[in-house]
Amino acid sequence: MQLSFTKMHGLGNDFIVFEASETSLPSSAQLRALADRRTGIGFDQALVIQPPQQANTDLFYRIFNADGSEVEQCGNGARCVASLVAQQRGRHTLHMDCPGGMVNAELLPDGQVAIDMGIPDFAPAALPFTADEQADYYPIEAAGETLQISAVSMGNPHAVLQVTDVATADVARLGPALEAHPRFPQHVNVGFMQVVSREQINLRVFERGAGETQACGTGACAAMAVGRKLGLLEESVRVQLPGGTLLIRWAGPGAHLWMTGPAVTVYTGQVSI
Repeated sequence: MQLSFTKMHGLGNDFIVFEASETSLPSSAQLRALADRRTGIGFDQALVIQPPQQANTDLFYRIFNADGSEVEQCGNGARCVASLVAQQRGRHTLHMDCPGGMVNAELLPDGQVAIDMGIPDFAPAALPFTADEQADYYPIEAAGETLQISAVSMGNPHAVLQVTDVATADVARLGPALEAHPRFPQHVNVGFMQVVSREQINLRVFERGAGETQACGTGACAAMAVGRKLGLLEESVRVQLPGGTLLIRWAGPGAHLWMTGPAVTVYTGQVSI
């Protein structure tokens, strides 16, 4: 089977984007092979565009990690899907749907994409996360030590760990230990957040099914939501990731959170699978 795809990235978090029906969708093993950076195309996630499933939406998209597992949402991926489809259709706004919920997108004059990521949900059951009650911090045993994490759902699960300096954060050791922790039955994305000022944070993210990536859109949203809920951040924050900067705006609990950043097309191609 020939698969036509577009290779894209958002701040170095890279994807292949393609259309596929349920019958033509590559298998998990095929996706893992395509994700291999030496023998395949190479990507963090595959984004599959499908016809809309709800009225008043333009499309439905699914997200598969490099290990072939399916996840609910991907912020950088949402911008790439929106940019690609909006340009194909000559549109500036799109109403999109995915397993993580509804997403509204707007293409800005400078080429960046603004995404309404919905309302952050701090309820442990929303992630899901095993906890007796909702709290700002949760003690958790991982990698032989007790850590204090925060937890939030951005349509997908996130644990946020505050660190003094992201450059020296032990992402390689703590990321996998938290990602697969039994208190997160569906695993979790792990953000390492350094608060630089009330208007900037530095962030590294260990993503479930992909490992540490150059950028994680929902991770940036989650970190900002946690920091603002804790009273550490202003309404508009620049999130500096290894791959670049995202602008996150959130008025606070009950309000929709907006993410703005680039979506870049690298090339189009075909591959036999």
